[in-house]
Amino acid sequence: MVRVDKIRIGFWLILALGVFARVFLFGDVPGDINQDEAFAGYNAFTLMHSAADSYGYRLPVYLTAWGSGMNALESYLMIPFVAIFGLKVWVIRLPMLVVGVLSLVAVYHLVRRFSSERLALAAMFLVAISPWHIMLSRWALESNLAPGFVLFGILFFVKGLEKPKLLVASALSFGLSLYAYATVWSVVPFIVIACVAYALWARSLRHTRYVWISLGVLVALACPLVLFLLVNKGVIPEIKLPFLSIPKLVYFRDSEISFAHIPRNLANLANILVKQNDYLPWNSFGRHGLYYPATLAFFLVGFCVFVWNAIQDIRRRRLGLSTFVLVWLFAGLAIGALIQVNVNRVNLLFLPLLIVSAFGIVFAFERIHVRALVVPLFAYLICFATFEKEYFTTYRDRIGNYFCEGIEDAMNLALSKSAGKSVVVDPDVSYPRILFYGKVPLDSYLSTVKYTNFPSAFLYVRSFDKYIFTDRIIPEHRQDFVYLLENSGARMKTLQDLGYNVECFGKYVVGY
Repeated sequence: MVRVDKIRIGFWLILALGVFARVFLFGDVPGDINQDEAFAGYNAFTLMHSAADSYGYRLPVYLTAWGSGMNALESYLMIPFVAIFGLKVWVIRLPMLVVGVLSLVAVYHLVRRFSSERLALAAMFLVAISPWHIMLSRWALESNLAPGFVLFGILFFVKGLEKPKLLVASALSFGLSLYAYATVWSVVPFIVIACVAYALWARSLRHTRYVWISLGVLVALACPLVLFLLVNKGVIPEIKLPFLSIPKLVYFRDSEISFAHIPRNLANLANILVKQNDYLPWNSFGRHGLYYPATLAFFLVGFCVFVWNAIQDIRRRRLGLSTFVLVWLFAGLAIGALIQVNVNRVNLLFLPLLIVSAFGIVFAFERIHVRALVVPLFAYLICFATFEKEYFTTYRDRIGNYFCEGIEDAMNLALSKSAGKSVVVDPDVSYPRILFYGKVPLDSYLSTVKYTNFPSAFLYVRSFDKYIFTDRIIPEHRQDFVYLLENSGARMKTLQDLGYNVECFGKYVVGY
């Protein structure tokens, strides 16, 4: 009873720690908003009100967004939250937060299914304090949903081997992961087939009706995306139905996967894994890296243990954690080999890496003494505390610049002064932020939008609704405009000299 209570206490303490790291100042750090999450949020807004995305497609399987597309799952998941709380930054980040927190619980139960409580808690702890996973959970980059849904798919699969009804939940999770990030389309089938083949080899997958139901669910979810590929390869025309659209994108980026560049891609991936940095500030910062400097050494130890265990499990036709995690790990490595990646493009890799590393830590220190595990525990807690301190202080100031901090207040003032006037917006603000904060009606946007570079993979707009995108100040029509510009050069003085009232919001100025 005492041991069970300690385990429960440990679980809830780790979960509380992980939730705190993800919820504290949620919506404020990072602040204001990234252009990708702004576009995902605006699409949730238009889907909620018009059942159509920002390009006018009714209930699309993939969003056209910039022109070359955006994964649709997160926008659909945002809709209930937006319906309840309104279109706000912290609201559109809730799906990612929920998936991030549930991932901690899922990691614990996946490891516990095959291993000890100690190993399950160690894996959960390492994910809970990982800078990569904390930062991922706090903003709404749509592709970052994929690791969580693949994790849920694997967890429900191994649980479904005992309770076949859960195989349907596994199929649903794997199927939804395809709508979270297009890059995983090339590896999720491999993960599913490998898991099924291993379970059959271990004589653990029973023939029940739930196997066929699960297959039907997975096929039903995958088929629209197969049709999407055929549409955008020019094999069939785009499909528009009252309940579903399969759009033809303005530009189809189908050349990112390349077998010719595997050596270069692997070198880039190795550089990211070793340095724990892709130099994108929303993915990592400073000396903390993605999972703290010492973790990679423990990963190498754990990897050797996992390979040995997997070989033994397969030889004995025995179900074990190692094979499932290695399949997942190699799928992530395959993505890194096939495309030029940054951290978020290879996000599928890091959860299995952290699980393997946790095993390496426990394996190494248990060889000394079980009580020696206190050493890495306190060392990681110190690293975590240092990360948290910098994340909410120096990093908060730094990331605010990349997320256009101040744009919401500037936009609110510009809107309040724009009755009957046009709003001149600096193109560097990026038009999805204007769509998001302006809550521009879809009909108005579609009927007035003018592009500067159509067709293109990343469309830029000249104007829509009452917004004109230029960094040029137009003095001859002073009474007709409100300006929202980046505060660079002599813009503030120029506006003041022309008789405008000017207010400053960080890197932005509003003239009216």
